[in-house]
Amino acid sequence: MTDTEDSTPGRLRIDKWLWYARFFKTRSLAAKLCNDGSVRLSGAVVTKAHAAVKPGDVLTFAQGRHIRVIKVVALGSRRGPAPEAQALYEDLAPPVPEERLQDPYRAPFQPAGAGRPTKRDRRAIDALQGEGPMDDAWQSETD
Repeated sequence: MTDTEDSTPGRLRIDKWLWYARFFKTRSLAAKLCNDGSVRLSGAVVTKAHAAVKPGDVLTFAQGRHIRVIKVVALGSRRGPAPEAQALYEDLAPPVPEERLQDPYRAPFQPAGAGRPTKRDRRAIDALQGEGPMDDAWQSETD
């Protein structure tokens, strides 16, 4: 059996399909995710990369910081360009844009000028408060 042949018509290996659909850069990365048990095929945990997918199946897996829920629309016969790959699936839960994600280690958005003062701003503040090297020198001369 060659790499392009499948044991059952109308089905394709899950790792090969994930690679065709361009969810993973290499087929071995897709196979590793499947073997780790991180992929669900219509609700059932997949533990082997040779599990077969068919049109109508729903895949759930983590990709980066996002949980992807994908419905298989077509199987495909090669890893083609992105528009061809996007025709293989329907995204049931598109990823949330980065600005909406709540990261506890990330500072909240601050408008310009609301953060730490620049050196020039700090000197102006010091001058207004009567502090700073020039102010101290002037006071010592007058005393």
